[in-house]
Amino acid sequence: MKERKKVRIKTKLVLESVLCFIIVISPLLHYLYKYIPLNVQEIDLMGITFTSNGFTTVGDAFYYYFLKITPLLLLVIWFITCKQWWYHAILIPIAMYGFQLFSVLTYESNKVDENEILYVIAVTMVIVPIVYFIRIKLVDKYVHGIDLKAMDTELKLHKEKEAIRKELEKLERRREALSKKS
Repeated sequence: MKERKKVRIKTKLVLESVLCFIIVISPLLHYLYKYIPLNVQEIDLMGITFTSNGFTTVGDAFYYYFLKITPLLLLVIWFITCKQWWYHAILIPIAMYGFQLFSVLTYESNKVDENEILYVIAVTMVIVPIVYFIRIKLVDKYVHGIDLKAMDTELKLHKEKEAIRKELEKLERRREALSKKS
């Protein structure tokens, strides 16, 4: 049992350290395009060849990539680590940057950040009602003091009392009918 707890603590420490490291290097990631040589159409980094992908230079392509990747990465970390009730709302900017990154990675039409709004609206139409429903539940419970489980229990008890009352009325009518016959 103690070993399992130690392993869990070590795993949590490593994961939190990695997330912290990503947050710390995020400004470096954001400005990574500045370290790419000017007017280069192709660059080889660690055995991976990057091309300009329709942009003027590889530096321009990296500028657009990391303009989307950096906030997307930070938003994903925020979403994963957030303990607030509204954390689902973070999915909206995540979707926005995700669609924009996809648009930049598949750059063909010379248009960046133009049609993604339609996709983001679709995602928003799903997420906003979920967040609003959670908010209403929390407001009912903590602000108005309405406990839905207690209300359900009380409603069940009331139905049972009504059923017992009706059963007693039937028995009373039968007793009266039997007393008239005798």
